Amino acid sequence: MSETTSEMASAAGTTTPVTIQRRSVLRAAALGGIGLGVLGAVGGTVALAAEPSSTTSSGPTKQWCMVIDLRMCNGCQLCTVACQTAHFLHEDQTWMKVYTMTNAAGEEYPMPRPCMQCEDPACVPVCPVGANFRTPEGLVLVDQSKCIGTRICMNACPYEARYFNWGAPEPAPKQPFAQSPEWPVPQVQGTVGKCIDCAAMLPTGQIPECATHCAMGVIYFGDLTSDTAVNGQGQTIKISSFLADNNGMVFKEEYGTHPRVYYIPGHGQDLVSDHDAAS
Repeated sequence: MSETTSEMASAAGTTTPVTIQRRSVLRAAALGGIGLGVLGAVGGTVALAAEPSSTTSSGPTKQWCMVIDLRMCNGCQLCTVACQTAHFLHEDQTWMKVYTMTNAAGEEYPMPRPCMQCEDPACVPVCPVGANFRTPEGLVLVDQSKCIGTRICMNACPYEARYFNWGAPEPAPKQPFAQSPEWPVPQVQGTVGKCIDCAAMLPTGQIPECATHCAMGVIYFGDLTSDTAVNGQGQTIKISSFLADNNGMVFKEEYGTHPRVYYIPGHGQDLVSDHDAAS
């Protein structure tokens, strides 16, 4: 573990036992069955294969999601470092934060936690100026040109996934994408920032930096419409089958936000589906 990663690891929070629910996996399975498209792994990126995706006049075919396999995570926090490096974030801005969790047996395990890209995000309706919005592809983003820094959205988010830009942003060289909600580099002082799933990279066939740089292949990124995801090791999965076969779950389902981040448990997490076991 590098010095930078070690410092981040020491700063990771420890929480009480949590509940990760299964119910929303059925939603992913249902969505995954509607597409005809196929995605393939090419050098750690997501790229279209020969068979085209189905299209409709009502909107885009892509419905982005993330699958995090906790069985493989060793808490190295390379995902955090990759995210901060790519987006020129301050050290305390951990858009992909690796929490230290405790299961019912008192055993600790690491849990990467990005923005959950909720289907019903609590952060969007509370913004008084409409700076938060959800794209047709299912990404929740912040328009920092509109954000006035009320931080109401930070309080509304049940996942602690938002960060206020108190100081001046880190200096950033010329970027491959224009500054926008899809690529908010550099950040804007006095506004709220968060994980964006590297949105500007997705149309070019790339997957988010956290997934690309995870040495353990923990993080899969993909499309519910084509029912396919890939990790940074070039391993592809059929999302609906992978979740069903491995007891896939979502975090804090009781809030009704319908997260688009799914977890594969593997460290004795509390699997009770009807209530939160956290004290």
